[in-house]
Amino acid sequence: MRLVMIGSGYVGLVSGACFADFGHDVVCVDKIAAKIEALNKGIMPIFEPGLAEIVRNNVYAGRLKFSLDLADAVKGADAVFIAVGTPSRRGDGHADLAYVYAAAKEVAAASTGYTVVVTKSTVPVGTGDEVERIIKRFNPDANIDVVSNPEFLREGAAISDFKRPDRIVIGTDSKRAEEVMRAVYRPLYLNEAPILICERRTSELIKYAGNAFLAMKISFINEMADLCEKVGADVQKVAKGIGLDKRIGDKFLHAGPGYGGSCFPKDTLALVKTANDHDMSLGLIEATVDFNEKRKRAMARKIVAACGGNVRDKKIAILGLTFKPNTDDMREAPSLSIIQALQDAGADVHAYDPEGMDPAREFLKEVTYGANGYDIAAAADALVIITEWDIFRALDFSRLKTLMKSPVLVDLRNVYKGDEVVQNGFTYVGVGR
Repeated sequence: MRLVMIGSGYVGLVSGACFADFGHDVVCVDKIAAKIEALNKGIMPIFEPGLAEIVRNNVYAGRLKFSLDLADAVKGADAVFIAVGTPSRRGDGHADLAYVYAAAKEVAAASTGYTVVVTKSTVPVGTGDEVERIIKRFNPDANIDVVSNPEFLREGAAISDFKRPDRIVIGTDSKRAEEVMRAVYRPLYLNEAPILICERRTSELIKYAGNAFLAMKISFINEMADLCEKVGADVQKVAKGIGLDKRIGDKFLHAGPGYGGSCFPKDTLALVKTANDHDMSLGLIEATVDFNEKRKRAMARKIVAACGGNVRDKKIAILGLTFKPNTDDMREAPSLSIIQALQDAGADVHAYDPEGMDPAREFLKEVTYGANGYDIAAAADALVIITEWDIFRALDFSRLKTLMKSPVLVDLRNVYKGDEVVQNGFTYVGVGR
């Protein structure tokens, strides 16, 4: 099939590359010339394990192309996926749909023959209706169906998630569009990926509801971690104890500094705004958003307390900046709030991250970046793990003790067992233990 991805960012590039790997002919379109030029040279705009290889192989096979010309790409396409960004709008927190609607206008002008227009971007309920109205307004003769097909990709595991999905959600009332979408995803038939066909608005809500539920789960275990510290319990054992209940499950029950990234903060806020637009409030989700924001600053206070209650003119070494491992994404990363709070308290912050330092420089000023974890630990008053990259899971504590001014480890991801760290002569501070 001939597929077009409008937007060559995270969702569009991963989806387009994987569809091409299934055997479809795919054109990824973007308005940023430098990005398209780089992609044509095999240079990825994001860090995602396995993505560069899939892109390279499918470009070589002729199934994957990159272009600035949306009109040319859309002509004769079986399905056109809108996979542009929908960031939180400044001022009111609503999802900014400007890029989605602009793409719809261009599709309307370029569409020839029957085309399925697919909203792959995360969009509020009713966006598909507006996309359809826009296309019909700018091209009354357009022979199109608008379908919702939300993505469920985890950064750092996006290739696996796309090829072995938990579910494929398709929102449409059109049998013709449904058949096209089933053909698009037919290569996943052998994986027995469940396909849920539903109304378009239901499909749009599924994405937001799923992310909001997972965000609540994270905030719940973080709140339990605070309680564990007060009563002398171990949050990791609490998480295991409740996670063994199949009705709850063990995923997203890892206590830490709060959630971040491109999805949870934006989508929970957008869902709250959607409810407000319909004269209701979502108390659970509003509490989740509020707790998560407060938690990040609370983690900074934990670090200050571990340093004796004062970090002024003290060197704090930070391991991990991105919101999670195996990505270079700094959007809403807990490290941003934590480091800012430490700097507000007078700390001299040094940091290392395997992939996130270049993007971090845009957000974090007056931070000294090091070549590795041991480099930044030299003469440090405390070492803090914020992101649990694999390379931080086997630190040489004997070496660190000789390097650091004060052997203090603040482990905000509970990577280590506290007693083992203490045996190496360190003061250990974890979360919920």
